[in-house]
Amino acid sequence: MNRSVLFSGVLNIVLIAQLNQPLLGQSELFEIGQDAIELQEHAIISKMRADWSMPEINPIGENESEEHSASPFDAGGWVQGGYHNESDGLFNTDPGRFNFQQVWFFAERAADGSNGLDWGFRTDFLYGTDSGDAQSFGNLPGNFDYLNGWDREGALGNPDGYGYAMPQLYGQLANGDVSVIVGHFFTLLGYEVVPAPGNFFYSHSFTFFNSEAFTHTGALATWDASDNLDVYAGYTLGWDTGFNQFSGIGSNPAGPTGLQNGSSFLGGFSYQISEKVELNYITTFGDFGSTGDGYSHSIVADANLTENFNYVFQSDLLTRDQNESLGINQYFLYSLNEKVGVGSRLEWWKQDGASIYAATFGINLRRSSNFVVRPEIRFQFDPNSDNAGIPGEDQGLFGIDAILSY
Repeated sequence: MNRSVLFSGVLNIVLIAQLNQPLLGQSELFEIGQDAIELQEHAIISKMRADWSMPEINPIGENESEEHSASPFDAGGWVQGGYHNESDGLFNTDPGRFNFQQVWFFAERAADGSNGLDWGFRTDFLYGTDSGDAQSFGNLPGNFDYLNGWDREGALGNPDGYGYAMPQLYGQLANGDVSVIVGHFFTLLGYEVVPAPGNFFYSHSFTFFNSEAFTHTGALATWDASDNLDVYAGYTLGWDTGFNQFSGIGSNPAGPTGLQNGSSFLGGFSYQISEKVELNYITTFGDFGSTGDGYSHSIVADANLTENFNYVFQSDLLTRDQNESLGINQYFLYSLNEKVGVGSRLEWWKQDGASIYAATFGINLRRSSNFVVRPEIRFQFDPNSDNAGIPGEDQGLFGIDAILSY
């Protein structure tokens, strides 16, 4: 069957089902603005982005009492399941079947320093086919959740892609305008995130997958310097490590040649230029561990051009030993009405002189504030080679997933 016909048919079925549901308020569904928000309020530490894909919801339930909602303790999660017809070589690498990418649970106590010293914690646990990308793969094998019995074996002893991961486990102290977390936490780099509800698109960008850390272990301080400025500074044990400093010979043949001991700086700032424009600059440099010494930065400009139209520009630079990559992503996100949002993502990613391009077009369809369906069509272009099987420009990658948050 022609892929365009299949894509159109799926969208028609989903649209008919969605449009027969009662409407929600615009503010509940697509808050396209410059709010310094996080997934489920605290799920991604200090990560700034427009709250398009998953509005703030009550992870416990909408009918709890005011006394319960005022509690500093919180718990919740989501289930994400999807299908893609081809591998994109990034997160979606199990094509032709239905996958549970993320069955996620989190628990936390948010530290509130407004009345003096306070404490908190956060833990996240994941099961699904995304687990391998959320584990601490910057560790030596057998440390924390990496190659330590957390991956499930499928039929005939072949890995089926499913496993477990603990991408966050940290404690927090806050006092006044300063807070510090210590432990294992998500990076500040970039615009896209590992937790599915934090993204508009089902798939991920080349820049996110290839040029950014996913997690760190260390300490990170946040200072709310003013109403418009947040400043971050911290020390990490390299990239993608879990309570481990790597401490081994680098595994990248083109990179480190000696003993690597993850030790790097992570910091930057988020500045609200105006009511409609926010600028984020995050950098990390030092010994990244398994990938060697390096420097990286990520610049994200987020602009609310109209009430319904959000534009995001991202530029990343990564240099490590003899390897350099540069990425530019542009996101165009538009709310058609209370139930339907459309978006496109245009990518250019370059490593050591070789460029790759991608264009993704998707829709967000909502039945309620905690349920979203995300069909998309993606095209990848590699002018120089087949890049391990990336489909040509005449072949689209179709994918569709659904996320239920609780």
